[in-house]
Order: sequence, then structure tokens, then C-alpha cells
Amino acid sequence: MRGVRVFVTGARGFVGRWLVPRLERDGATVLGVDRELEISQASHVAAAIARARPDAVVHLAAQSSVPAAAADPAAAYRANYLGTRAVLEAARVQAPKARVLLVSSAQVYGSAPPGAPPFDESAPLRPRSAYDWTKAAADLLGGAYAKRGLDVVRVRPFNHTGAGQGPGFFASAMARQIAEMEAGRSPPVLAVGNLQSVRDFLDVEDVVEAYVRLLQPTVPTGVYNVASGRGRTMRELLDLLVARAALAPEIRVDGARFRPTDVSVGTAAKLEAATGWRPVRPLGDTLGRLLDSWRAAVSAA
Repeated sequence: MRGVRVFVTGARGFVGRWLVPRLERDGATVLGVDRELEISQASHVAAAIARARPDAVVHLAAQSSVPAAAADPAAAYRANYLGTRAVLEAARVQAPKARVLLVSSAQVYGSAPPGAPPFDESAPLRPRSAYDWTKAAADLLGGAYAKRGLDVVRVRPFNHTGAGQGPGFFASAMARQIAEMEAGRSPPVLAVGNLQSVRDFLDVEDVVEAYVRLLQPTVPTGVYNVASGRGRTMRELLDLLVARAALAPEIRVDGARFRPTDVSVGTAAKLEAATGWRPVRPLGDTLGRLLDSWRAAVSAA
């Protein structure tokens, strides 16, 4: 990546804060933007990309919270669909030779019944929520721009976590609660929903490694899953966190949080064949670092 100019949207978000220094260590010049750029305003995005003159574009900026998207679907549409359209069109006009890494989501596949094979890239899109629909629409738009000749790689990451993730996601929410309990700031009770749902969890640094590899111009364009191929119940994930806690909290099922059991697991065989990528970080270690980051945050508050 030495000497490559990379324009990154959402540069100060959870994944962006890991991706930017990773690119810089490889010698790339990173031109990052975040909330100061109104991503759904096409003229603003076009001007920013024209100034950046990038060799590659990574589009991370999004409304990533499923509950927030449900509460305000119009805002999710602006961020996730109109923002993607603005980035794609600006790249087409201002940086037509740039590789565009469009970060979609495994949510576009919907869920599978227990025992179903992992999702591969040929699986039909079956969005269920407002968040899913906006990401699926943006994903399909990326495919349309690819057919027009833009160098677009669409990536569909499965669940990923790590230090610095916000509390709106299961692993991080549980880690924060445990850190608060250890500090004596809340009673030792974890309120949870359905712990039998199955997800495919990754370390954010493994996901970032996949993104960096997909920026290589020798990698074919197309759609790539980023997945471990291993499903874990939410109970397994919680047990890994609790095993690293300094106390043994009571786990209490809250009916208001309970949702039907579903399964979301992917295969990254296509990504591995194209780039050699495989996840290498044990999930237990990832969760330990996540918990330590929340301990530090709670201590500093």
C-alpha cells in the first residue's frame, strides 16, 4: 500500500479507528472523513473526493445500529443508501480508476434455520429490518455501478467486535455491564434476551486485515463475505466474557429483550481463495481486550 492514497469515510467510527492506522503502517496516505462530511449530500462528497484524488476509496460511514434504524428509517436511508450513492457517483466522476471497497453487511442475507449451511455470496438477499433493507439496497447499487465499469468490491462482514466498540452491540454491552459491576456501580445481574441465537463472530482486526487485502488491485472485483465459518450461540459468547470477569454475575432472562432464535453464519472460502485471508485471533482473547477497554473507560468516568 506504500504511496497509495486511500479515502476513508467513517474514519473515526469503530472499524475506521482500526483501519486507518493499519493502512498507515503499510505506507498508505489516508484521507479520512467522518461526521464533518454530510455523507448523503452528493455535492459535498464529490468535492471531498475531488480534493483527495484517491487511488482507493473505503466506504465505512453508515447507520450501523439496527434499533436506531428501526426508530428512524428515513435517517438510516439517508446514511446507508443515499450516502452510498453519493460515494459511488463521486468515485465514478472524480476518481474513475480508484478501487471502491463498499462495506455492506451480512444482515442482507437475513437469517437461516438451525442446521442450514453457512451463507455464501450466492445466497439470496432476504432483508428483514429497516437496517437490512437500507444495506441491501446500497449493496445492490454497488453491483449496478460495477456493471457500469467502476472498480467496486462489495464486502459483507459478519459480526465483529473488539476494543472501542460502542455499547449498542451485544458483546460490548455485556462487557460494559460487567466492568460496571466490577467497579461496584451496578448490581451483579446481567439482563439478557434469547441466548440461543447463533452468530459468526470475528475480531475487528481480522476484519480490517480482510479489507486491506481486498484493496489490492490484483484481487478480482465482486462480492466477498468476511466470516469465520463458525457459529456460536450468544450464550457461548457470554460465557467467554463471564469467564474473564472478576465476579460471577447472575444471568437473568428479560422477556422484553427476547427474540426468536435465528442463525447467521457465513463462509469466507471465496475471500480465502482470492487473498489467502483467514481469521487468526481467538475470540476469547478478543473479548478479553474488549472487557479491558471497558474497565479502563469505567475507571476513567
